[in-house]
Amino acid sequence: MEAVDDLKAHYPLALLLQIAALPRSTFYDHRRRLRRPDPNADIKESICSAFTAAKSAYGHRRIRAILLRQGLTVSKKTVLKLMRQLGLHCPVRRRKRYNSFRGEVGEAAKNVLNRQFATESRHTKWVTDVTEFIVGTTKVYLSPVLDLHDNRVISATAGPSPSVKMVTDGLQTAIDTLDHGEKPLVHSDQGFQYRHPLWRDALRLAGLTQSMSRKGTCLDNAAMEGFFSHLKEEWFRIQKPETLDEFHTGLTDYLSWWNTTRIQQRLGYLSPDEYRAQEIATA
Repeated sequence: MEAVDDLKAHYPLALLLQIAALPRSTFYDHRRRLRRPDPNADIKESICSAFTAAKSAYGHRRIRAILLRQGLTVSKKTVLKLMRQLGLHCPVRRRKRYNSFRGEVGEAAKNVLNRQFATESRHTKWVTDVTEFIVGTTKVYLSPVLDLHDNRVISATAGPSPSVKMVTDGLQTAIDTLDHGEKPLVHSDQGFQYRHPLWRDALRLAGLTQSMSRKGTCLDNAAMEGFFSHLKEEWFRIQKPETLDEFHTGLTDYLSWWNTTRIQQRLGYLSPDEYRAQEIATA
């Protein structure tokens, strides 16, 4: 139809209709409909506004909910159809968990911890892992060491690569906090960093026992997984740092808040610092 309408200025309409096998009445009816105002123009404008305000994160169901709040009566099917016409698509959310396992590289340690997360004294059981953040278009990796006694973050290193050196530097920082005779069990997953001789030698030289989760069993390191969940929900997804400087500043502030201020049910609604102070006072 559009081609005939475009060409009729240069060729006889009767010839064009004959070539297209198109009745004259059908051609004129279609042209009238094309020139008619779009009955969905206002709804399309509202859809575009709602989609933009939602930072392109809403699909047709939530866009429809916004339209209903604005007093526009429209069905889900209509919203879906119009969004497709407008080329509006929200990204599909996919759960992504960083996995540092890279095959059987090096020897795996036994699961000595065996989900026995409780401990009566500090520096007897440590857990660690690596998690990934995306800041803008840049990936940043974090490796903390957590004391299971009071959930204190003993050390935390972050960098652009989940390297063996990064995690081992964090381990050494934690080891430097130990008093004479303190030799905690150190539990991790089976990531390549924890199978590497550099990591294993650091543990051996400090006289520490290594423990590893069973392959593909994240619940064996549930305490660390729980910490990562709190970190991302309470800070990263709320603050949404846009630069590496904002990321590192926000991370430092959160880790300090975690140790000094954030109360935890397991600690009797005390922070790690408050819990330790209470222990010292009642010793």
